Amino acid sequence: MKKRRNQRRNTAFFAGFIGLKHFFLYICSASNHFQSRKMDILQQDIKYLTGVGPSRKQILSRELGIETFGQLLEYYPYKYVDRTTVYKVHDLTGDMPFVQVVGRILSFDTYEMGPRRLRVVAHFSDGTGVMDLVWFNGGKYALENYVVGQEYLVFGKPSVFINRLQVQHPEIEKMDNAKLTSDGSAGFRPYYNTTDKMKKAGMASRTVERLVTTLIERLKEPLPETLPDFILSNQHLMGRDEALRAIHHPASARQLERAQVRLKFEELFFVQLNILRYASYQRNKYGGYVFNRIGDVFNTFFYHHLPFQLTGAQKRVMHEIRADLCTGRQMNRLLQGDVGSGKTLVALMTMLIAIDNGCQACIMAPTEILAEQHLNTIKDFLGDMHIRVELLTGVVKGKRRKEVLEALANGSVGILVGTHAVIEDAVQFHRLGLVVIDEQHRFGVEQRAKLWGKGMGAHPIIPHVLVMTATPIPRTLAMTLYGDLDVSVIDQLPPGRKPIRTTHVYDNRMTSLYDGIRRQIRQGRQIYVVFPLIEESEKIDLKDLEKGFETLKEAFPEFQLSKVHGRMKPAEKEAEMQRFVSGQTQMLVATTVIEVGVNVPNASVMVILDAQRFGLSQLHQLRGRVGRGADQSYCILVTPYQLSEDTRRRIDIMCETNDGFRIAEADLKLRGPGDLEGTQQSGMAFDLKIANIARDGQLVQMARDVASAIIDRDPMLTEPCHQLLADRLQQLRKTDIDWSHIS
Repeated sequence: MKKRRNQRRNTAFFAGFIGLKHFFLYICSASNHFQSRKMDILQQDIKYLTGVGPSRKQILSRELGIETFGQLLEYYPYKYVDRTTVYKVHDLTGDMPFVQVVGRILSFDTYEMGPRRLRVVAHFSDGTGVMDLVWFNGGKYALENYVVGQEYLVFGKPSVFINRLQVQHPEIEKMDNAKLTSDGSAGFRPYYNTTDKMKKAGMASRTVERLVTTLIERLKEPLPETLPDFILSNQHLMGRDEALRAIHHPASARQLERAQVRLKFEELFFVQLNILRYASYQRNKYGGYVFNRIGDVFNTFFYHHLPFQLTGAQKRVMHEIRADLCTGRQMNRLLQGDVGSGKTLVALMTMLIAIDNGCQACIMAPTEILAEQHLNTIKDFLGDMHIRVELLTGVVKGKRRKEVLEALANGSVGILVGTHAVIEDAVQFHRLGLVVIDEQHRFGVEQRAKLWGKGMGAHPIIPHVLVMTATPIPRTLAMTLYGDLDVSVIDQLPPGRKPIRTTHVYDNRMTSLYDGIRRQIRQGRQIYVVFPLIEESEKIDLKDLEKGFETLKEAFPEFQLSKVHGRMKPAEKEAEMQRFVSGQTQMLVATTVIEVGVNVPNASVMVILDAQRFGLSQLHQLRGRVGRGADQSYCILVTPYQLSEDTRRRIDIMCETNDGFRIAEADLKLRGPGDLEGTQQSGMAFDLKIANIARDGQLVQMARDVASAIIDRDPMLTEPCHQLLADRLQQLRKTDIDWSHIS
């Protein structure tokens, strides 16, 4: 009996113990859940923030891409108004910028301004003087909400009307509610970009500011850090929690600057860290073919077919490429140079080295027309050399396509020229050793990887990659867009080339322009005339082109004209281009010659109509289509007289210099990285929320140096001190950043 009681007591004890255990597990689970929620507060749906709700969430999501607390916190102000000084009324003048004053409303006056319109004037004083607060709209709200005798903080731009100081449509806050710093000022007021649709829905900058303030007040716990202490201390950076709060509500100019530096550095650092880690991984995982033989193919070309002596820049670049090809590591090199600087010749010589070492080579261009131009250029260079060069684009079909694919697979094709059709699964090489990419628009690392896969076979050896760009890219942008590539620059033009003279002509001087064109044609030269083509108004632009073409035919009845635009069938386009190339026509009228990509040494004049509608880099590309021969060439930029300051600066830069790198730097500063020719087509792979590559060059370099030192020491970020960085990179991969395109 006693034994049974003890058993029951033990059973009850263990049951209680198990219950207690579950209770503690529940508490721990709830605690972990609470910790998780605390850590994940930035992932909270924005509709749960006070002041948002479902309808405002929809607007924020659609217009700004903001769906979570974190995305709102990282929606940074685009400017700040300094509100660190509180003025006295007697110190104000009508020519001052925005000011703030603390005082009381003495009385209101109202004035009829016609049917249902009311002008409301509040007489306001701080004891040193009186000024008027004036509302032409919203006066009824002012009468109902602002109280005589109440102390207010007033912010606005002072002016003088009939000898009385006034502020029209001021911002007003009760002093009880005003967020003031310790010195009694309102610090710096942030301003946020909002869209027209947001403003119509009553969500202007002030609304966004209030939502951000509500969010920051809700963030009771410090936000998690993303950079280790050794980076913060070495680079003298502010903590992330302080920076994210200060960027929205800076108390001083110094605090704002430190917050901006911290957040810009973090943004640029993780881009660089990802690029360098990827590059390191590639180098360590894969080998490259060792091309240590310079054989008969290269020597025959160099000594018997080279069309002209190489420039010093071409020789230097060939030495850099040759060194890469002998290391046993994959070459990943970006070749920069202006139109006509001889990049294609360097690429061909590199392909011949691959052939001498028993491999095939492939050159990939962004359009069919450019692929065909590469094919013709390469065949002209090679002459009667016994190297099979084939084309593979969308127009190569049926039996012909099958023949090319079979010849690729059995190795009888030495050089393949193509578009992105080259990376299709059906295309298989016998032994692909070199890929040349004409990077007029970017191919991301995923596309490159597809090409590598075609050359790997069963061994971890991948083809060498040479990426060419005719758009000179500023160093800071190249470091960010092409971070895993070594950079070579051809900064000399072939001998005999004269610098192109660029002039700016207003469109009311067309008669004298036509006379100049006539003189050039009578000297045996040919002319390009380019009309702008903006996609949004393509139909209108084509009408302009057709109308312009007829006008030019009437103006030059004694000459033959060709016409080319993107809506023409390929055969028609080709026929018109061939007429110009062969000299049957003296003038080529086109929507854009970059698209056409023709190379006509006899063409000496490039006329660009409505040049204000082109970006600097695009103007520079167009200009590069002339100056191919030994004769003096000209580029004429035609614009209306009325131009914005930025546009006039763009035109002036084009007239001042032929230096592609100077032009690219200026374009980067004027337009931003996402608009540059060569980056916009595929879009920036990542959206920099606060950093600006054009203006933050020093920070780009600083971020690069720090990331490089870390990757050199710990390529896979496996050391405990780098765990935070590895975690952050993993977290960023789950965002909308397309890391696969950060090459």
